[in-house]
Amino acid sequence: MSGFLRRALLTVGLVIAGLAPRAAFAITTNDLYQSQTIVTGQGEVNRQIGFRDCLDRVLVRVSGDQRLPKKPEMLALRDRAGDFVDTFRYHDRLEGIPIHDEQGTHDRPHDLTCLYKPATVDKLLASLGSRPWLGERPTLAVFLTTEQGARHFVLSAEEERGETMRESFANATGPLLMHVAFPKAAQIADLGEKALRTDDMARLDLLAKQVGGAQALVGSIVWSDKELGWIADWRLANNGKTYRWQVRGVSFDVAFRVAIGGAAQILSGNGQP
Repeated sequence: MSGFLRRALLTVGLVIAGLAPRAAFAITTNDLYQSQTIVTGQGEVNRQIGFRDCLDRVLVRVSGDQRLPKKPEMLALRDRAGDFVDTFRYHDRLEGIPIHDEQGTHDRPHDLTCLYKPATVDKLLASLGSRPWLGERPTLAVFLTTEQGARHFVLSAEEERGETMRESFANATGPLLMHVAFPKAAQIADLGEKALRTDDMARLDLLAKQVGGAQALVGSIVWSDKELGWIADWRLANNGKTYRWQVRGVSFDVAFRVAIGGAAQILSGNGQP
């Protein structure tokens, strides 16, 4: 047995908080059929803007299909977005901070959370040729190489330079109820950047299970002065097929949202990101 496999079989990775994750998480109906966005104040105009954004978000959240907001049918549905909301609530993002002299409550940012009846959302999905993605959402073990000029590193659970990246990845999972785990440095000691870019997905999926994930999400991000942002390449294997997708000229926050969104699209059965 190789040193890589021996280490993979004997070690267990930790998530960002330092606790061993489960490979998949069960979700409740209440968790699934809701979405959240940020609006300014609680006025009717901004509420309607928020309703439209929440509609896009809940359809993607329930189905996993990132293509739905781009469908032409969404234009008419957004005009009626408020009709589909069952209940909604606000949370003042500046709660506890006194209102400034020239600032009223209408100026303050609020989280707008919209809750929907499953039958309503499921009917909308059917009209768009889609369906709910029910059941457990998997934990993805992230294997990521980063390159910015002379700065190179492989993201691990302990890598200090990757702290904000791990936080960003965790933030990207929330809207889709996904989860991520990161390998400890010892688990990937035998893997260099080249191996992570080219290694067989079956081998990395094996290691992913020891990290606490259901499978591997493998990526590389390279800073490009020409693109004024990161070039991010991702791959994930599902049902015997390896999927690849890319985004260019973006922040790493966007790159990681594209990574999680692409993984959700694949795992929900909606095909190529």
